[in-house]
Amino acid sequence: MKAFVVHHYGKKHDLQLVDVLEPQVQEDDVLVQVHAAAINLLDAKIKNGEFKLLLPYKTPFILGHDVAGVVVKVGAKVRRFKIGDEVYARPADHRVGTFAEFISIHENDVAMKPKNLTMEEAASIPLVGLTAWQALVEKAQLKKGEKVFIQAGSGGVGTFAIQLAKHIGATVATTTSTANAAWVKSLGADVVVDYKKEDFEAVLKGYDVVLNSQDTPTLKKSLRVLKSGGKLLSISGPPDPAFGQDSQAGWFLKNVFRLISARVRQQAKQLNVSYSFLFMRANGAQLEQITRLIETGAIRPVVDKVFPFEAMNEAMAYVETGRAKGKVVIKMK
Repeated sequence: MKAFVVHHYGKKHDLQLVDVLEPQVQEDDVLVQVHAAAINLLDAKIKNGEFKLLLPYKTPFILGHDVAGVVVKVGAKVRRFKIGDEVYARPADHRVGTFAEFISIHENDVAMKPKNLTMEEAASIPLVGLTAWQALVEKAQLKKGEKVFIQAGSGGVGTFAIQLAKHIGATVATTTSTANAAWVKSLGADVVVDYKKEDFEAVLKGYDVVLNSQDTPTLKKSLRVLKSGGKLLSISGPPDPAFGQDSQAGWFLKNVFRLISARVRQQAKQLNVSYSFLFMRANGAQLEQITRLIETGAIRPVVDKVFPFEAMNEAMAYVETGRAKGKVVIKMK
């Protein structure tokens, strides 16, 4: 089969289109013929070597974290899916590889594709949907009437998280440019801060939850918009000791996480707020709940551009510019 492979880490190295063996199907796996795959900033960071500490993939490997397609083979113990099912998924870490014609995924990480979405729209959902769900529903336990600040409202995670938070019944604040202000309001944002003109720290006060996806200075300012007892969840780091424990990291990594997160944890403690790092995980059951929200119209996909499979490196470069509104998707022939 054809697949885009990382042969060498680094920004100067493009993904290489090569012929590789079709993946093996274990007894709990489904083999999915890929119809569409989305590109995430995470893919670019992994390719560039920025996540080697957390995800030390051995080159060469196939990249890609989002997929929508059709089941063409099932393992002996698979009961939830059959050949011909239209599905979507975020494969588990160390089993990624959606930038290919086929991928084998554990059935627990797969869900039926929303009936009202195209393959391209469905492929845009899993990673950002699960990230938002695990941050706002699972970890923050966001409730109706609470106030949440979601950074970068026009990005992939932002566009989904705004809609999810609004569905829950929260008051939603976000940051974006003037050009995108009306658009993110149409997604459900109540308060929009133009990051080019305003300092969100001067505008936002007394928030219950912050979903941080930006750099360290932004993270520090975000702590100060929370009310006492508020919760900050960061998907951009730094990893904390709890993450090291949950991910069953080794002794060395646990100490690294403790050291690099020490300052932000200390600042959070002084402000009587909590800090936690989130690195989303595959979860088919949560994806099924997201499917129901999509099929009822509570959440809609936001796709910026669709590229052909052969234009993978062009699409990756576009994602790395940071200018995409929502998700960038790859369509197979």
